Amino acid sequence: MVKKSAKSLETGQPASTSATRPARATLTMVAQQAGVSPSTVSRILNGTAQVSPEKQALVKAVIEALGFRPDPAARSLAGGRTMSIGVLTQFIDSPYYGEALRGIEDELHKANYVPLFVSGHWNEVEEKNRLFMLQERKVDGIIVLTGKLADATLVEMAAQIPVVATGRSLSASGLFSIDFDNSEGASLAVRHLHALGHTRVAFISGPLDHPDAAERLQGFKDEAAKKGMALDDELIVYGDYQEAGGLRAMNALLEARAQFTAVLAANDQMAYGARLALHRSGLRVPEDISLIGFDDLPHSAFTLPPLTSVRQSVYEIGVSAAKAMIDILNKKNPPSRLVAAELVVRESTRINRR
Repeated sequence: MVKKSAKSLETGQPASTSATRPARATLTMVAQQAGVSPSTVSRILNGTAQVSPEKQALVKAVIEALGFRPDPAARSLAGGRTMSIGVLTQFIDSPYYGEALRGIEDELHKANYVPLFVSGHWNEVEEKNRLFMLQERKVDGIIVLTGKLADATLVEMAAQIPVVATGRSLSASGLFSIDFDNSEGASLAVRHLHALGHTRVAFISGPLDHPDAAERLQGFKDEAAKKGMALDDELIVYGDYQEAGGLRAMNALLEARAQFTAVLAANDQMAYGARLALHRSGLRVPEDISLIGFDDLPHSAFTLPPLTSVRQSVYEIGVSAAKAMIDILNKKNPPSRLVAAELVVRESTRINRR
């Protein structure tokens, strides 16, 4: 039996495998089949094309039919971009930050960008180190989800690379910020409880080195004072934005024998812990104690009872951050953004019958 040569007998070159493996689709092939120029295809992929929706739909249909996939290395060389965005989160396994990361990833995918996620763990030194790592990898921009970095650090970094920061109100060249109205969110929760007849409301605060925690506590105090509600020191306890912190804070309230008919937790995760502490003490929600959270995480609609919560769409904040970054990279001015608060009323609050 004679083996076939791996090379062509006539040319001495490797034998063609085109019969078994189709050639990879190219940008030129897409352009020819769609009847447009290669540069138009490129701009459609980058989200910068000024063409009709019909033409965009046609090009995208051809891309799908041919199975075309852009070559990141080639695009980087052609446009001076790596097509990657660094994202500094705080805890990558957090249900809160996880929603934001999902929003960022979904939106960046539409523009053919890849996110690189790193965690700072609410530690300024760690955050600076992670940002340095991202810059070393030549990312095209950096999204910073809250954190402990000084405003001056972000402004300085934005002079070198585009930056989008959430949970702040900053303005500088190359820097865009997205903030949430934390104070108004807390006010909404207090007004809801006051309307239900609650005048002694306990507050479980987040750590005050978090700007949003300080704003939520101040919003609670201001609205409670307006309504003539009790503001005893014993009614305010501090947690760490984690479930276990909410459990400990609620236990502290109960052990101090503080008198209250409702509790406002500065985030949903602490509300989950507070609910467990109440359950273990034989207190029912909402029959004995009404309970409100903050952030309206996806799980809050499925707790027992479903949790009333101040809603800030963390997913939409992530989407907005990614959109702002794409705008900056495409030399556009992102629209100013202060995310409004909304109260989602569920079964964990009721009229005070005491």
